[in-house]
Amino acid sequence: MNIYDKAHDLAKALKESSEVAEITSAMKLIDADPEAKRMLDNFREQQMEMQQRMMSGNMPDQEEMEKLEKLFEVLSMNLSIRRLFDAERRLSVIIEDVNKIITDSMQHLYGSSM
Repeated sequence: MNIYDKAHDLAKALKESSEVAEITSAMKLIDADPEAKRMLDNFREQQMEMQQRMMSGNMPDQEEMEKLEKLFEVLSMNLSIRRLFDAERRLSVIIEDVNKIITDSMQHLYGSSM
């Protein structure tokens, strides 16, 4: 059994999943709506900036977090964007589950400290 072949099989299965198809479909709808695309791009940019700051140890204050949360709520009122967010969340759960399966399979190497 070649681990890399299995990894490529998994990547192919993810790429062909209904979640990825739903993300692709939602993105096409958003791309066709300039206002929705602008709002989503703005949100993603703010989200990325905040994540980069957090990774560098500069935690945002409560007001910034609330502002981004409110923006997320406003964006979620757009059906196409909400559809995208829902599909992204479902794909994220799958990726987390797969990661947990892999991590759990290695737990015996390190005992119960993982």
